[in-house]
Amino acid sequence: MADHAGVRTVLRDESATQAGFKADLIRRYADMRFAPILFLEGDAHRRQRAATARFFAPRTVTTRYRELIEAEADALIGGFRAKREATLDRMSLRLAVAVAADIVGLTNSDRDGMARRLDRFFDADLALKDNKLAQFASFFQGQFRLWSFYFRDVRPAIRARMKTPREDVISHLIAEGYSDRSILTECFTYGAAGMVTTREFITMAAWHLLENRPLADRFRSVDEAGRLAILEEILRLEPVVGTLYRQREGEAGPIALDIRAANADAEAMGACPHRLDPDRERAPRVGAAGLAFGDGAHRCPGAGVALLEAAIFLDRLLRVPGIRLEQAPSIGWNPLITGYELRGCRIGCD
Repeated sequence: MADHAGVRTVLRDESATQAGFKADLIRRYADMRFAPILFLEGDAHRRQRAATARFFAPRTVTTRYRELIEAEADALIGGFRAKREATLDRMSLRLAVAVAADIVGLTNSDRDGMARRLDRFFDADLALKDNKLAQFASFFQGQFRLWSFYFRDVRPAIRARMKTPREDVISHLIAEGYSDRSILTECFTYGAAGMVTTREFITMAAWHLLENRPLADRFRSVDEAGRLAILEEILRLEPVVGTLYRQREGEAGPIALDIRAANADAEAMGACPHRLDPDRERAPRVGAAGLAFGDGAHRCPGAGVALLEAAIFLDRLLRVPGIRLEQAPSIGWNPLITGYELRGCRIGCD
């Protein structure tokens, strides 16, 4: 399905259940009473969304997280200016991990080490289908990396919060009676949804801005609302998750929802939908980022956090004297999130 109205209708249909992100494996092996929020449906999902909404509320984003984002952005850009070169996708991952770790509660381990562990896990080749030996090796490598994430990052956070609860997701899950294994699965989900996708979005947005001088000049000249409008338009054209899947009762297989195509539907997005235009006139009740954050009950709760991270970081980055793109990133594919991966984006400055 590719038209905006049709895709949005399915996403808002509460009888259509999550079918992407390995949902079949989660439902087969996990205790659904304590499943990650991404895979909950109906009343259970509504209760958890309501309980965790405080971590993503606009006031929380603009007060608690702004200071953290600004400090991390300043540290990253300070390091870049000192060396006069950097790999942008590594910088954006460090920023995304710092912010998501604070929200989730993964703050009792080495953050740079956690970023590397998550990066290695999500960059693993999970799509080997022909070579059985390679499949076997890839599976066990993935298990090793998952449990490394647990023992080094998740378990220390759980132990700390069992002694002293904090205002974060892990403390909430402990209070709800989640086991260590269930908390690990939830943290892994946040790793994919909150850290990896934000890394790709920031890198993609920076790539557009560094190759489009008029757009970069506009980004520097407008206020934060104007910067957010530019970022939403970039995300509309370049949604990190390209396809979402839903399963309707009575239908043989899941419905593939083409987010990129829906975001380029002229009926919803107006004239020249493939052109980057922050001033475009969209149809009524069509969001600036289209369906890039999903829609309905499972719309990404961290949308505001991701946009604010990108706005603050890129505003500072584009003000570095002599900022330039030294090497465009290579484009890969992540089958888990059904989205692009950008690697090796080299930047330099005077």
